[in-house]
Amino acid sequence: MEAVAPISKRPSCILWSEIEKWTPESVLLRFGKLPEGWRLLPVGAFAAQLENKEKVKPESEYRMAGVRWYGEGVFHRETVVGKEQSANYLYPLKPGAIIYNRLFAWKESFAVVPVELDGFYVSNEFPQFEIDEAIALPKYIYLLFNTKKIIGAVKAASIGSAAISRNRFKESDFLGFKVPIPPLPIQQKIVAHWEAAQTKANDLLAQAEQLPDELEKQVLGALGLKKKKKIAMPKVMVTNWAELTKWNQRATYLWGQTPDLSKGIYPVVSGRECIAEVKHGCSASPSSKSTTLQVLKLSAVTSGQFRPSEAKFIADKKQYRENFDLCKGDILMCRTNGTLAYVGRPAILDKDYPELIFPDKLMRVRCKANVLPEYLEYILSSSIARPQLEANARTAVGNHAIGNEDVLNVELPLPPISEQEKLIKIIQEARSKSGHAREEAMSLKSIAEKEIEKMILGTRPVEAH
Repeated sequence: MEAVAPISKRPSCILWSEIEKWTPESVLLRFGKLPEGWRLLPVGAFAAQLENKEKVKPESEYRMAGVRWYGEGVFHRETVVGKEQSANYLYPLKPGAIIYNRLFAWKESFAVVPVELDGFYVSNEFPQFEIDEAIALPKYIYLLFNTKKIIGAVKAASIGSAAISRNRFKESDFLGFKVPIPPLPIQQKIVAHWEAAQTKANDLLAQAEQLPDELEKQVLGALGLKKKKKIAMPKVMVTNWAELTKWNQRATYLWGQTPDLSKGIYPVVSGRECIAEVKHGCSASPSSKSTTLQVLKLSAVTSGQFRPSEAKFIADKKQYRENFDLCKGDILMCRTNGTLAYVGRPAILDKDYPELIFPDKLMRVRCKANVLPEYLEYILSSSIARPQLEANARTAVGNHAIGNEDVLNVELPLPPISEQEKLIKIIQEARSKSGHAREEAMSLKSIAEKEIEKMILGTRPVEAH
């Protein structure tokens, strides 16, 4: 449960003219002296709630939308048939309107409805407001309501049960908030500053997204292989009997995405020829008290990078340390998960971790002398092994799982150690470049967010930007 931030550490006073009712958010919505030409206006002075509801027709299909947290915008959630809806009425989205999630407004779930979602619908938990653009720009209001100051007031205004996850931000409170509204040219500059920062950050993220594909082409090329073009899974497919691994369309499709290893320049081996051990983790329960030993969470691996901080305390026993120890060069793999893309996801350890052990939902892989851990870890995450692992994953109670044999049976090219070392250098350089691009993008977004808030509060000159 996320606690509401304290409103004030000391008594504060507020002018009677500044409030319409005695509420905690009244203090949070106090602003200093605004720049000349700016106005402090209630949202209701320039926003009107849309009441464009439509009666649900049982046989009609409705593309339902939602609003992501942390200012991430509106998205297509699902498509449903009217008779599957409990609501009698739905609300069509209106492009350009401000929308928010009443239940999670405190998680910065304010957005502008994009043009591409025209024709989609939402429930009454997602109120929409048409903005008078002679007074305010929708994108400015979106930025305004995702600032830390305003979100603090939204948290204070949200009402509901004791659990904050059930608190709702009422439309009347939204319309009653008094917020700083600069002249339109200033709003345009603030929005332009934000858009420029977003464009630059998104370009960096796009570069980071492209690097893994470029890297794989380079690695496969060095192995004498070609990356197959991804295609959508067909409804009907024809394959040779010898290519069937099991009676499963997805399995056969995934095998078809694996590069033809026989055309490579290095010998193809099974995992058991280069893997010394595949071991399941510890199934002991975590401890409610702090101890000297911790067991990893599944999230320590599923990102594709090892995150040692994702762990919880466990009783410190000798057999745990001896049987489930973690050393430099160990590869941890997700053994079972509800998301197939996580199953078999590997992460390599860069050093010994004497105070950590791994849980039953992970498996530890250790290499023989003929393969370098960094090379094997990359192959296990590439289009060489991923289709093989996913194709052999079994399902039970909503989860997907692989076993030791699935890892040991993976086929992979095995170049000499000297060639593996060259490939590892290429892999590490590309990953470092991708990581730096992501970090720079996140830094740009963070800096822009802070600058925008200062501009909106009138404490940072807008003209300088």
